[in-house]
Amino acid sequence: MAETDKALEELEDLFAAARSQRPGMPAPLNAAILADAAREQTGFRAARPERAVRQPLWRQLIEAIGGWPAMGGLAAASAAGLWIGIAPPSFVPDPVALAGYENTSTAFADDSYDMALMLSEDLQ
Repeated sequence: MAETDKALEELEDLFAAARSQRPGMPAPLNAAILADAAREQTGFRAARPERAVRQPLWRQLIEAIGGWPAMGGLAAASAAGLWIGIAPPSFVPDPVALAGYENTSTAFADDSYDMALMLSEDLQ
């Protein structure tokens, strides 16, 4: 048991010595890294703010909506709405009737009216 303690103490001394010495970088490696960094930095241009390119208003609007895919969906929905508005299906109520608009042909009790009769009523 004494031998293992002595071996552990020697090993601990070696680890302590290794911890106390800071490993250094070899001078040729350090010079090569700095030369490579200097060569790469010459390719960079000075950082300066670039002027923002102004886009036309219609392009800004398209980007605000969501781009061309969103514009395609908007165009399809508009076309479908126009189609349904012009020729509504039978199960959709007529929006003109909902607005309270009456056709002039339904204002008279009979469909056959005489212009003279109408004018005579206006004169009385």
